[in-house]
Amino acid sequence: MKQKTVLIFSLIAGLIAFLLTRQYFAAKASQLDRERERLFAGVHMVRVIASLRDLPVNTVLRREDLAEKQSLDHDVSKNTVLPDDVDQIIGKKLKYSIEKGNTLFWSDVDVPYRAGGGLGAIVTPKMRALSINVSGAAAVSGLVQPNDRVDVLGTFYLPGKTEADLEAITLTLLQDVTVLAVGQRTARLGESADRNAASGYSMVTFEITPREAELLVFTETMKGRLTLALRNPSDVSYENELPSLNFDQVQKMLPVLNQYRQITIRQKGRTL
Repeated sequence: MKQKTVLIFSLIAGLIAFLLTRQYFAAKASQLDRERERLFAGVHMVRVIASLRDLPVNTVLRREDLAEKQSLDHDVSKNTVLPDDVDQIIGKKLKYSIEKGNTLFWSDVDVPYRAGGGLGAIVTPKMRALSINVSGAAAVSGLVQPNDRVDVLGTFYLPGKTEADLEAITLTLLQDVTVLAVGQRTARLGESADRNAASGYSMVTFEITPREAELLVFTETMKGRLTLALRNPSDVSYENELPSLNFDQVQKMLPVLNQYRQITIRQKGRTL
């Protein structure tokens, strides 16, 4: 009987201690909440874009990689990617690795969007913006848009065997070039911009190095024209030793090119 009494009193004492401890921690939590509210009084929270998982460099961003989170307004700058901007980074590559839960910044993403006004604010440091004249067909029927990546090809007419003859030659000048703007439309206008206005452009602006700028300026002064070849945004491949072509070379290369297309691209027969 005495043992039962001791056991009952022990249980009661333990229950009282548990309730008092719980009440103490509840009071502390309430105190912390009040302190937090006091500290954050008048502070505005802003929703920003963050990573849902660890994202390595060169990751092509998908919607399922991203989420929204709350951030203090004084931690949000013009370099912060906001929910309204997320469409502009989908399908773009990361320039740096991002850890899970970290806020995403424009400087982390391989797009020509930068904070500030004017085209100059869009250009990456040590790069240059250069505009060239293009026709609709030369710019993939006017379907090239800001943030697209293209190859730049040139067709020129050079003196032939006689001074009266002109020989056409085509070669790839630059590969994997970022388009900053088409006409007056830059990346910051986003998908909501007037596409009818965007499709009527005659100028395309690229982000290139100073040496590449010299090359394009020189080629524009020659007899001929520049043409754009549109790339998949995730394609970072580079073709080495692309040949320059004239009419005689085209005739020789046609069988090889067609065989390559059928075997390697269409995967008909053995691999070359």
